[in-house]
Formats: sequence, C-alpha cells, structure tokens
Amino acid sequence: MKNLGVLMIIIGALLLLLGAFVLKDMVDYNWYTWGSVVLIIIGLVLHIVINKKHVG
Repeated sequence: MKNLGVLMIIIGALLLLLGAFVLKDMVDYNWYTWGSVVLIIIGLVLHIVINKKHVG
C-alpha cells in the first residue's frame, strides 16, 4: 500500500512511453495522453498523502 502512488506514476510514465515509441497513433488521441498524465498526477498526490500520514 505504501508504494501504490509510485506504482501509479510508473504505470502512467510507461503508458506515455509506450504511446510515443510503440503505438505512435495512440498519442494522437487526447484521452490516452490525458489519461496517462492524470494517472501520474493522482499517483504523485497519493504518494505524498500516504507517506505524510506514515511520517507524522
């Protein structure tokens, strides 16, 4: 559970890389690009919230 945010960031980044290098047509779809970016942002916020809760 502690690494869930980091896992979401990695998945979002891999989706963006996959779209850029393998599935070049997918980058033209806004939902694919925005979905990956939103996944990264949610993962970052989740990582901060979870780790802040454990520290303090």
